[in-house]
Amino acid sequence: MKTWIKITTLTVVVWAFAAFVNVSGAYAGETVLSLRGVAAIDEDVAAADLNRQDTGKRFTRNYRQQPPLIPHNIDKYEIDLKANQCLGCHDWPQNVEANAPKISETHYVSPTGVRLNKVSGSRWFCNQCHVPQAQAQALVPNTFTSSNEMK
Repeated sequence: MKTWIKITTLTVVVWAFAAFVNVSGAYAGETVLSLRGVAAIDEDVAAADLNRQDTGKRFTRNYRQQPPLIPHNIDKYEIDLKANQCLGCHDWPQNVEANAPKISETHYVSPTGVRLNKVSGSRWFCNQCHVPQAQAQALVPNTFTSSNEMK
C-alpha cells in the first residue's frame, strides 16, 4: 500500500515538472509585441524625436473640460515633490511679468474644498493633465470628434 502511494506521488511530481518545463519552454522563445513592433525588453531604444509645436500660441481646446495643452518644450523642466518649475511663470503674480496664462483658481483648492494661498498638492504635478502638443502620427486609429463638430 505504501509503495503504491509513493509511486503515485512520484508520478504526479514527474508529470507536474514535465508540464512546467514544457510551458516555460514555449514562452522562452517569444518576443514582446507592442505598438512599436517587435523589440526586446532589454534593448536600448532612443527616445522618439517628436516634432514639438513650439508656437508660443495657445491651442484650441477640443472639449469643454480639456486641460490646456502646453505650447512649449518642457523636457528640462523640474517637476518633483520639492520643485515645480511651471510655477515660475504660471503662478500669480509671476504670470503677469512672464505674459503667461495664470493657473486656474481650482488649482488653489484642496481636495476637501479648503481655499489655499498656494497650489494644492493634488494639483502639483502639472503634466498629469497638461501635456506638450506634438505633431506625431497616431499609434492607433482615432475617430475622435471635437464637441464643436458634433451635431
